[in-house]
Amino acid sequence: MTKSEFNSPHVHLQLVSQPRYLCGAREMILATMARFGFNDLACSQIALAVDEALANVICHGYKRQPTGMIWVSIWPLNEGDDASVGGARIMIEDEACQVEPEQIKGRDLEEIRPGGLGVHIIREVMDVVEYTKRDGCGMRLVLEKRLEGNQAGDNNSKCSDD
Repeated sequence: MTKSEFNSPHVHLQLVSQPRYLCGAREMILATMARFGFNDLACSQIALAVDEALANVICHGYKRQPTGMIWVSIWPLNEGDDASVGGARIMIEDEACQVEPEQIKGRDLEEIRPGGLGVHIIREVMDVVEYTKRDGCGMRLVLEKRLEGNQAGDNNSKCSDD
């Protein structure tokens, strides 16, 4: 991906830190990943990972304050020199509390209790998971998922260009 492609997302969503908007973000991720060629299972897994990341921003970053801003940007990962999509890059940015990236961990899996599995889910589903501090304030999470043979679907036929 070239620098100019990274600076110009193909899809960009801005939302406030309110849980009621997570369903819209999930639907957008599901539809976009289908258009990128992922099968239904992979689309659902990616949408779950993004949903967990957004919920963590709302819960831990903004401490449930409903006025924080969150930005989700999506780019296709292109294979080689052609324009075929080989996966997806998703970037989530906020202006919430900063934490050291190495401190972002899921709870111990041996501890049996509800919640606290979002980071584990994100790391299990995605091929690349990079947390960084943004300049000034907030955090940035870059997620990548490569389109592998067993994740490909025939989802591009759902929308006709005719």
